Amino acid sequence: MPENIPIHQDMYLKVLRLLEVNPQMNQREMAAALGVSLGKTNFCLKALLDKGLLKMQNFQNSKRKLAYAYLLTPAGIAEKTSLTGRFLKRKMEEYELLKAEIASLQQETAKNATEVQPHP
Repeated sequence: MPENIPIHQDMYLKVLRLLEVNPQMNQREMAAALGVSLGKTNFCLKALLDKGLLKMQNFQNSKRKLAYAYLLTPAGIAEKTSLTGRFLKRKMEEYELLKAEIASLQQETAKNATEVQPHP
């Protein structure tokens, strides 16, 4: 059985992966990309900042408004690698369980199909 992983770890991984490729992404864009509320995105970012996995850097965008870039810290990069490994392990375990369930259902279906066929 796959180990129980707190949901927030999957969210952290998704946020870290998003910000690694697009550090200037704003919270609304992140929320849309993740399919979650702006509040949940803000909560997750705050937790990652508090843990020292992200840092914020100010920059000026083309509209002359102050904006932020979210940069992964060395600890953030290490945590992303660790979360990715655990995520991959869990998904591989789920995949193996699913393959076994599919094989069992295929055998059951084949058996039932031969039992239900009318005899001439």
